[in-house]
Amino acid sequence: MESTGVSWIALFAVLAERGFDVRLVDAHDARQVPGRKTDVEDCQWLQELHTYGVLRGAFRPEDQVCVLRSYLRQRSMLVAMASRAVQHRQKALEQMHLKLTEVVSAMNGKTGMEMLRAILAGERDPQRLASHRDRRCKHDQATIAKAASITASATFGHSASPDNVTCWYSITLQ
Repeated sequence: MESTGVSWIALFAVLAERGFDVRLVDAHDARQVPGRKTDVEDCQWLQELHTYGVLRGAFRPEDQVCVLRSYLRQRSMLVAMASRAVQHRQKALEQMHLKLTEVVSAMNGKTGMEMLRAILAGERDPQRLASHRDRRCKHDQATIAKAASITASATFGHSASPDNVTCWYSITLQ
């Protein structure tokens, strides 16, 4: 069986469960053998190559290892999505002339998220926004208030608004 995409996985499992000696063949290895083949003739071609003993079976780990690898891939993908969401949120804040990323080290930390929620709730006063500063924050309240000054030209209507990105970030973390 040729391992292209994910459609082979279910059939492989059923055949192996029923006692067939199923061999997984890397598509790259099958194409290295001289000869032309089309999708229609693919099965016959693999059968012929197998009869000549040219194809070797690829490594297929145990089912428990496959499940673990699947979880790890999913986690890696979710971490990457969360990272992209944080970057998009920082870009949206920069587009709104907010320099919070320069004074708050982690915008997805306590201080950053509280300030962002306040902005999304309609708060525009820099002093009130800065009052959300956690005591462990490196910069003082005055510095944060200066960075939190929202200008009149700040626009909240673009697709990468902090509201949209925060929503996606929250969904990703759940």
